[in-house]
Amino acid sequence: MLVKGDKVSVLDEAINGTVVSVKNNEVLIETTDGFMMTFFVNELIKIQDSSNLMNSIKRINLDEVSKEKTEPKPRSFVKEKKDKRDFGVPEFDLHIEKLVPNKRGMSNYDILTLQTETAKKHIEFAIRNRIPKIVFIHGVGEGILKAELDFLLGRYDGIDFQDANYQKYGLGATEVYFKQNNK
Repeated sequence: MLVKGDKVSVLDEAINGTVVSVKNNEVLIETTDGFMMTFFVNELIKIQDSSNLMNSIKRINLDEVSKEKTEPKPRSFVKEKKDKRDFGVPEFDLHIEKLVPNKRGMSNYDILTLQTETAKKHIEFAIRNRIPKIVFIHGVGEGILKAELDFLLGRYDGIDFQDANYQKYGLGATEVYFKQNNK
């Protein structure tokens, strides 16, 4: 409950002041600029003056504060171990924004065709150059591009594919492994 002389702040406005009078649910305050204004009780919040604030700060145990500052906090993330086979694995982002500067005027069919043709070129390049593994980033979306990519990869002999590392890519990538012939 607010009483005469309390320091208050208006909740949704940058107004501070001192309570002059309280009648029922209305509070008359004198702002720091010297204006008299009336607000409802639920629009105000009582604030402590700086002397009370300093007293409450002094009660904090300084030893605890210095201990928090000197003790290193454990890291909250798990560092991903890099596999030697993953070093330098080519990643190809099939999002349309990465393939063309402006997709305006392209139908969904045109976009999907461009994405699958790009994937096909990368697959054939990897086969020609005996690259053992590549990653396609296709995103989650509705799964249409992923389904097309799975269909395309299924047409090749000597290719295995699976969802890529979830920690690194989430659900939106596919790893492609090329079985090498020793000819």
